[in-house]
Amino acid sequence: MKLIETWVKAPFLKGASLLLVSECAQSVYPEVYKRFMKERVVLTSCPEAENAEMLMGKLAAILTCSDIKDLTVLTMEGSPHCLMLHAAANEAMFITKAKVPFSHFVILNGKAIEVSSESVRVARYLHLVQKCVQKCSDILEDLNGLSLEHRCSRGRK
Repeated sequence: MKLIETWVKAPFLKGASLLLVSECAQSVYPEVYKRFMKERVVLTSCPEAENAEMLMGKLAAILTCSDIKDLTVLTMEGSPHCLMLHAAANEAMFITKAKVPFSHFVILNGKAIEVSSESVRVARYLHLVQKCVQKCSDILEDLNGLSLEHRCSRGRK
């Protein structure tokens, strides 16, 4: 069921372990998705097609109205759109002051990797990302292995 189309007081949300998953992640890596969906209520979203503020507002309303047990966000690594889903979830947790267990995961090459809420927040502040790159320049070699955009841009310099 799509997050944006879900009634915030739907009975199935009460006390639920909630999985917010990007639509592309469930189709590109169905085996990872199946592992995460066990014993969770699944809501899907595509931030590329949906307004991020609307997603944050809907999730905040669910957190306020439905007394969920915990929240897990699962998306594709490297997608700027999927990053917005993590940021929207962080913002919803912040504005509601929700005290539920909360985790972020990204899928890279078929493997789910947990990332902290702090990492999601840092990603919003490019000057902090710049500091990280300067202090740990070998991270650019990792990026080279992951990003076609990065490899192509290096050839233009």
